[in-house]
Amino acid sequence: MFERYQYIFNIALEAVFLNRFRSMLTALGIIFGVAAVISMMAIGNGAQKEILDQMKLVGVNNIIITPKTDKGKGSSSQSSQSSSQNTSADKDKGKFSPGLSLKDAEGISEMIPTVQRVSPVVIYDADVIRESVRYTTKISGVTPDFFELFNIDIQQGVMFNTEQLREGKAVCIIGSTIQSKFFPNGNPIGQDIKCGRLWLKVIGVLRKKEVNQSTMENLGISDYNNSVFAPIQTLMRRVKDRTMVTSASLHGSSMEDFGDVVFFSSREGDELAKNQIDKIVVQVKESRLINPTTDLLKRMLLRRHQKIDDFEIKVPELLLKQEQRTKDIFNIVLGAIASISLLVGGIGIMNIMLASVMERIKEIGIRRAIGATKLDIVLQFLSEATLLSITGGLIGIVLGIIISKLIMQFTGILTIISPWSIVISFGVSASVGILFGYMPAKKASTADPVESLRHE
Repeated sequence: MFERYQYIFNIALEAVFLNRFRSMLTALGIIFGVAAVISMMAIGNGAQKEILDQMKLVGVNNIIITPKTDKGKGSSSQSSQSSSQNTSADKDKGKFSPGLSLKDAEGISEMIPTVQRVSPVVIYDADVIRESVRYTTKISGVTPDFFELFNIDIQQGVMFNTEQLREGKAVCIIGSTIQSKFFPNGNPIGQDIKCGRLWLKVIGVLRKKEVNQSTMENLGISDYNNSVFAPIQTLMRRVKDRTMVTSASLHGSSMEDFGDVVFFSSREGDELAKNQIDKIVVQVKESRLINPTTDLLKRMLLRRHQKIDDFEIKVPELLLKQEQRTKDIFNIVLGAIASISLLVGGIGIMNIMLASVMERIKEIGIRRAIGATKLDIVLQFLSEATLLSITGGLIGIVLGIIISKLIMQFTGILTIISPWSIVISFGVSASVGILFGYMPAKKASTADPVESLRHE
């Protein structure tokens, strides 16, 4: 029995090779269909990984509160609302908002039960100097909760302790890029670096974290690798507390001069100079509590700020989930288009096999006359269709992998080839061959041997 099936398979293989060009054209639909499925699913997997990585960067269940800026006034959408803004401004005339402050952060932590962690952040641009190396970067005043909020790990050294936070000690934790620039061959722990005229002792180094530039801009994420972190009280006491009135501030200066290097807020402008801190990061206990907590935060801050809407609340996770839904829909559409290619390829196989049956009617009659059964004829033509679809599937897998690599290389779009995409596309291509090859095979087997022998 095995020899019989092997003989039938050899006949099918011979028929495919006798018509190489036609066979190749027949398989093209399957080839491009499989390649499209693999490459499209690779793009979808890459997009999903980017979203997950971004969610890790912004932290789980985080809400970010920042001072509101009036930059960009004059756009069509804003100008259309100018009358309502003027009315609001008239109502708020005579009111004073203290701006975003440490007291806001303390109030959020104490009064809102759904909040798990809170970290105020103050950010300055500064020249960091050590020996003959000078590098401009950001120095951020934070609390230990900040590192928990954004899933940042300490690779070397220790976290700020209670005394350092309370007393505003001159200590810092540096990112991996800062380490490589200032301590390329040595251990930075215990060494001093100079930020302006402020000397800070390095007590820790952060683990390197890959951050995409566009992601940082879209979500307002700092480049942790390229930053210096100090206790927030250290910057408040040793650099500048913006709630303190100084002669410089009375003369309209928004900068504190520390000798040869100037510290200045990364959030410049008179509107934002009144804010004691640059942002408050709030972590909610559960995802389902994000929306009600956001409403509570807005009402609380409006009350504390004399009903002046001078702050902005962002929920990066919700923005990312919305982006993910958009990409999922896009991937479904791409997958559907690629699947249609497989369907078209199967129809092409059926058409060519039907034409092949019409061409080989006499051959079918001879084979039936010398003892071939209907099953033998079915298996012969079914084997040809299956061979075409499997060969096309294998070529399509190779082409799909190549296309995925080329997309990543030339467009910068992350593509991840999943084993499941290969298995599914190949399985579908084989199934298509069997499904669409059966009809021509059945037609060949039902032909009358006598009529077939008479056919010219």
